[in-house]
Amino acid sequence: MSESEKKITVCLLNDSFPPLIDGVANAVVNYARILEEKYGHALVAAPSVPGADDSAFPFPVLRYPSIDTRKLVGYVAGYPFSPETAYRVREEGVELLHLHCPVASAVLARQLREAMDLPLVMTYHTKYDIDIANALHSKLLQEGAIAALLQNINACDEVWTVSRGAGENLRSLGYKGDYLVMENGVDLPRGRVSPAEIEAATAGYDLPGGVPLFLFVGRIMWYKGLRIILDALAALKAKGVDFRMGFIGSGSDSEAVQRCAQELGLTDRCFFTGAIGERETLRAWYSRADLFLFPSTFDTNGLVVREAAACSLATVMIAGSCAAEGVTDGQNGFCIEENAPALAARLEALCAAPEAMAEVGARAEQELYLSWEDAVGRAAERYQVVLENYRRGLYRRRHSLRDEFLKSQGELMEIMGKLGAARQEFLDEVRAGQEEVRQKRLAVQAETRERLEKGRTAFLQHWDRYL
Repeated sequence: MSESEKKITVCLLNDSFPPLIDGVANAVVNYARILEEKYGHALVAAPSVPGADDSAFPFPVLRYPSIDTRKLVGYVAGYPFSPETAYRVREEGVELLHLHCPVASAVLARQLREAMDLPLVMTYHTKYDIDIANALHSKLLQEGAIAALLQNINACDEVWTVSRGAGENLRSLGYKGDYLVMENGVDLPRGRVSPAEIEAATAGYDLPGGVPLFLFVGRIMWYKGLRIILDALAALKAKGVDFRMGFIGSGSDSEAVQRCAQELGLTDRCFFTGAIGERETLRAWYSRADLFLFPSTFDTNGLVVREAAACSLATVMIAGSCAAEGVTDGQNGFCIEENAPALAARLEALCAAPEAMAEVGARAEQELYLSWEDAVGRAAERYQVVLENYRRGLYRRRHSLRDEFLKSQGELMEIMGKLGAARQEFLDEVRAGQEEVRQKRLAVQAETRERLEKGRTAFLQHWDRYL
């Protein structure tokens, strides 16, 4: 039996999960789905979200308490001290913890690891220093937040990154340990959808035939390089080049980006669809477009570049960015300097040579595409290595007062979880006993009514003889 064929039970932990959607939540869903299908058993631990319905997932989702802060930051704030979650993780027979966010989920993961003696793996998905800088304007607070993240990351037995660039970003924060590059996959199949499906998905938009359609998919945030796109499109329009540009996604900068497009006179060429959750509809947009624009240096992996490649759609990206890893300019993608004139020049040249966009897109499909099945298969093989290394004591344990606190907190959570489960069992038994008494009372009442009715009938029959 190969390493990937050995069965394993994994708990995946993340601060976001559907109905809250982002790239990391999508990764966790696909990890759990494929692990459950092929490699054993998976469960997800995530903060509770009002209105969430987890019944459709083919794996259990353990929700721990949270504060609804979606109006402020777009996410809920998890409160990771959850006895019920600790109890369920023990009951599910978890063998390994896989963390996908070094914030609230990391606190929960560290408690579970200390209480249950489990190996802890973490995947570093995002450049958290940029998110922290956007959220906290005080340099002192930024440094404190990064220090807290590093404590959580350093506590893990093994660290994975989704790209080499993500690993280097982690190093820039002060991380000095080792890491493995474990790329995320794409949940779209290879190939374009049918013309009928494209027509259904894009109906109502001004998309004349023979006019190049550019596309961006992702969070509508300035740090995604959206100003570069808008300025380049304005320059292109000024030169008389016809085109259409679609922005698919949502984000806190959405209104500002649309306002900028209006100020640049691009409203007749640009449109904003909002977020599209239906994957086949998104696939239809990739199939309809002629070129994908992704001038982001923020993203650590650029899954949308691989999604576009699945549909034979080539991408223009920034040379040296994480999204451009594995890309050769003019071969399976297009790489430019990080400025609007460079993008405008490349777009003008490609609009004059549409066959080049199609040829590079076809090679992108062959060379850049990575399915989630292959990505999780590689992770499953590494899980077995992690388990063996952990059993042999090869991971250096870092003990501190905080670790002792987390261990005691984890043990307390587990005890409270067991007490909670015992209390629930007792209440269930009481309710069952009460139900049994009620049923007996109803049965006696029914029997009494039946006897009374028989007595009444016999009495009437007796007197009928004399009347």
